[in-house]
Amino acid sequence: MEKQYKIAVIGLGYVGLPLARLFATQYPVVGFDINQKRIEELNTGVDSTLEVENEVLKEILKKENPFDQTAETGLYCSADIKDIQDANIYIVTVPTPVDKHNRPDLTPLYKSSETVAKVLSKGDIVIYESTVYPGVTEEECIPVLEKFSGLKFNHDFFAGYSPERINPGDKEHTVEKILKVTSGSTPEIGKIVDNLYKSVIVAGTHLAPTIKIAEAAKVIENSQRDINIAFVNELAKIFNLLEIDTHAVLEAAGTKWNFLPFKPGLVGGHCIGVDPYYLAQKAQENGYHPEIILAGRRLNDSMGQYVASQLVKTMIKKKLNINGARILNLGITFKENCPDVRNTKAVDVIQGLEDYALQVTTYDPWASAAEVEHEYGLSIVNEIPQEKYDGIILTVAHEQFKGLNLKNYLKEDGVIFDVKGILEECDSRL
Repeated sequence: MEKQYKIAVIGLGYVGLPLARLFATQYPVVGFDINQKRIEELNTGVDSTLEVENEVLKEILKKENPFDQTAETGLYCSADIKDIQDANIYIVTVPTPVDKHNRPDLTPLYKSSETVAKVLSKGDIVIYESTVYPGVTEEECIPVLEKFSGLKFNHDFFAGYSPERINPGDKEHTVEKILKVTSGSTPEIGKIVDNLYKSVIVAGTHLAPTIKIAEAAKVIENSQRDINIAFVNELAKIFNLLEIDTHAVLEAAGTKWNFLPFKPGLVGGHCIGVDPYYLAQKAQENGYHPEIILAGRRLNDSMGQYVASQLVKTMIKKKLNINGARILNLGITFKENCPDVRNTKAVDVIQGLEDYALQVTTYDPWASAAEVEHEYGLSIVNEIPQEKYDGIILTVAHEQFKGLNLKNYLKEDGVIFDVKGILEECDSRL
């Protein structure tokens, strides 16, 4: 029965493509995305997100729709809705961002649900992987599916929720090696969804009792990390005032067997910096104001400006002229060894430095200069300039930065500020 599944993955970004590639090893899969440029790129066997190696992608790609060819396996990428109309399993992996006021923006979910509804047939299962607050699948997405399909939920079609656990840039913990939480809109559908994922996830699965429980489990995963990082960021601020090395303190405390090894830093990306707002929104809708969750968010969101001010203070202590000073910023992606610039807090550091009238040059060998320009209106370089700077700040721990002799790019009295705590020599660090 499992070989009869025809899977459509909606959204081919950092989450959707690795999942589609994995399922395509066992089933016929069509990957759908509204971004025509992305589809064209993938059909040449190139993944600009670097989540799927090009050779691996080329091996699994089909030139024709596997649904039409009765193929047992393979991946076909398309921006044409007609190519997914014969699927019986739809997996939605679109982003769930927040707006400028940090309120959940469910627009991608609404639009993708409308797309699926237009081709939905009786007996089909729609599985959502996007991170949401408890209740979104059944209270927000299902009504859209019903409205645009004319079908009745849990009678004509069914739903599931299996939250994504992709870690961009991580080549060790890939999608098949991370245990997967699953759920279904009925106990029977839950078992079908669980068995579907179990057939490709070697790490195994955990079948949650309900969709809402699976949604809640996902949203607290990243909220927990956010709160723990906020705690050590606050420690960093305290220890900086006391002129104590925060990293040395954490190293000493880490000798206790149950001490949690979190480090201070910038908290961005599409998960940790966003998901807590989803849980907070749902809590507030139900009359509870979350204190710890939002306090952690406020603290972590403030770290970019704080880092900028600390670099300026370090320069002032060395009696450097601030106005017009030239700074080399190392890194703009939201994490190391990854091209993902979504919700990166390195941008906050850059803007904070520019507020002090510093001239900032950003070097990042991983990021797309065009994407950074489009998203943030900032210019970056992909090769390090052979110039001398008044200050250097490392905001992202790319491997390429560890081998640099930063003194070659620093004026004689210049300063080095290490946000990530990876440099052996620096004037100050977070």
